[in-house]
Amino acid sequence: MGIFTNKEKPMALTLRDELQDWLINRSITVTFFDSANKTNEQAISNIDLFVVLGGDGTLLEATRLASKANVPIVGINLGGLGYMTEINANEMLSAMESILNGSFSVQKRMMLDVSSPDTKTFSALNDIVINRGSLASMVEIETFIDDNFLTTFKSDGLIIATPTGSTAYSLSAGGPIVEPHHNCIIINPICPHTLTNRPIIFSPDVTIRLRICSEHRSSILLVDGRESFEVNANSDIIIKKSPNEASLVASPFNNYFEILRSKLAWSVLPKRPEH
Repeated sequence: MGIFTNKEKPMALTLRDELQDWLINRSITVTFFDSANKTNEQAISNIDLFVVLGGDGTLLEATRLASKANVPIVGINLGGLGYMTEINANEMLSAMESILNGSFSVQKRMMLDVSSPDTKTFSALNDIVINRGSLASMVEIETFIDDNFLTTFKSDGLIIATPTGSTAYSLSAGGPIVEPHHNCIIINPICPHTLTNRPIIFSPDVTIRLRICSEHRSSILLVDGRESFEVNANSDIIIKKSPNEASLVASPFNNYFEILRSKLAWSVLPKRPEH
């Protein structure tokens, strides 16, 4: 079993040691991973479960390692909202007991691949964002769907999100919430300068081609908020569904709607009249 730890969180180190002792007492071999240790794919392929101790950002980083090897990920939330790290710290050992007993389900989450002449191919579980960087003026982005021209977005930037990423940056920019088991691609302009530019949901099978058409101006390409690159004007950015998927172990205690209601502080369940 692998344990991926956010070492910047003291609580993560405490829980890591606690979980290690718990697993060793059950004769389970433990391998440690962290963001500072660029572990090779050989080590990943030798584990059958990946436990992530951190927040959603830590899980996004761990997904880069686990998705190619199709290793299921258990997210233990030590961060803020924690949409993807569904299990709370005080539930860790109870959840692990259920998982080791086989009482769990794995959710397959769609990912996106992005490439351009200025970057190699990167995969994203949440979103790919193009923004204007430090420039004060808007950015103009020509957008094609399967080589069919859609529109030129004139905005502060553009978010291309997965259903998993629909509750991340895209939600803050007014995008829709999409159940994560669906496969689709959301295009959401950031502060559009044209009121008719609104979020659009596309089939997962389309190829999206973006071109920054502002002359002599580069923009910033962000992949899951973890990698950033400068993209030159008139460079084609290609985004499509990735052949890889993230395999996330669902919380054995709460379903998606309970987690969503809790994270967004929506109303409590209605009281039923007594008979």
